[in-house]
Amino acid sequence: MRTDGHNRPAILFLCLGNICRSPLAEGAARAAFADAGIDATLDSAGTGDWHIGHPPDQRAQAEARRRGTDISDLRGRQLAVDDFYRFDLILAADANNLREARALAPPDATARLRLMLDLVPGRRGESVTDPYYGADDGFAATWADVSAVAAALVAETSSG
Repeated sequence: MRTDGHNRPAILFLCLGNICRSPLAEGAARAAFADAGIDATLDSAGTGDWHIGHPPDQRAQAEARRRGTDISDLRGRQLAVDDFYRFDLILAADANNLREARALAPPDATARLRLMLDLVPGRRGESVTDPYYGADDGFAATWADVSAVAAALVAETSSG
């Protein structure tokens, strides 16, 4: 994995509104990278603009807390052109968000674009569970998905 100018991976997690899946992915990755002793630049964003400046969904915050991770300080933001140069990897939660990111990407973008679950063996092409309109237990499924992604990122970074 390429690293930013400070010899650390720079990864952006992307979903639609940046209040459920991508902040949970950022939180899981922060915890996994910290546990592994790896310094990384980690952030999250949404392709939509509905939740700019808003904290993560209360149910997402509760799930992260149950897992020992605090994401309450995160705030929603929208994917920006600068992100394609600031990050070496942009991981989308699903095919629609990946398509939106590719449409926004400048021709000379340096970031690689992938689906989050493409990093997890046996999950290629799958979407991270979107819990927003479902019951609270959907957030546990989302956490399981993004934790698997975080573990795969740590393994890839450690071996690279």
